[in-house]
Amino acid sequence: MLVTFTTDAYADITMFGDDALAMLKMMGHSTTVPGAILAEDVPAALARLTAAIEAEKAKSRPVEDRDADEPVVSMAHRALPLMALLAAAAKAKSYVMWK
Repeated sequence: MLVTFTTDAYADITMFGDDALAMLKMMGHSTTVPGAILAEDVPAALARLTAAIEAEKAKSRPVEDRDADEPVVSMAHRALPLMALLAAAAKAKSYVMWK
């Protein structure tokens, strides 16, 4: 499954379902797809996601790369596009939807 996050203030972001659902949980939202965040709730969602990613970075250990052809991508790196989308939506006072 793929999940696409949209807002009027930024380009659409598409993520693999498992990663998107994990980030929705980090933001304090249900994993229901489709869904939305009201414009006034976007800054709080961004703050919760940022805090969760920082906490995960602090407790994570290096992961062994079992397949040299496919490097390990951390959740922090996977979250960067969504965090940029949320920041743009917060600045523009725009809602965020996902489907």
